[in-house]
Amino acid sequence: IDRESGEARMAQVFVAVLGASNYGYADASWSQDLHSWIESHVRALQYFRGAPVYLIPDNLKSGVTEAEPFDPLLNKTYRKLAEHYGCVIKPARKFHPKDKAKVEKGVQVVENWILARVRNYTFFSLHHLNETIQDLLTEMNNEPFQKMSGSRSSHYHSIDLPALQQLPKTPFEIEDWLVDVKIL
Repeated sequence: IDRESGEARMAQVFVAVLGASNYGYADASWSQDLHSWIESHVRALQYFRGAPVYLIPDNLKSGVTEAEPFDPLLNKTYRKLAEHYGCVIKPARKFHPKDKAKVEKGVQVVENWILARVRNYTFFSLHHLNETIQDLLTEMNNEPFQKMSGSRSSHYHSIDLPALQQLPKTPFEIEDWLVDVKIL
């Protein structure tokens, strides 16, 4: 809610999940535009304390310009993010939810564990919403599994974290591209 106008704004939630542990990350932003998409990726990789070999995103236009099955056309900035972190981007195929089953389940867990718990709260800033999400993420990742031993966090520390690539010394900085600019 905007404190001055009282206007309610809807936020978008970004979810990322590591494959072996199901260790999850989520944050909120005002839109799904390129800047929000890239910044959420940067924050997720910092949260994970490393970069996976593969990023398997949905075919959101902010990241994937054309979702061709064998040769997808990636947004230049998203491709540069992958190069910066040493990742390969392999977008999920259209109409193949199994390509991103981990994150589909991760979205359900975030909806049930985090969003359901904050649905009756009023937030006056995106920052406050994200602080609350981060606190609930810690709880979610530490919650013991029901059908096997350990938690997302314990499996993350024993399986995923050792397999992640080290992050570069500086986080990725987004670039703004101007196309078809006439120079006088």
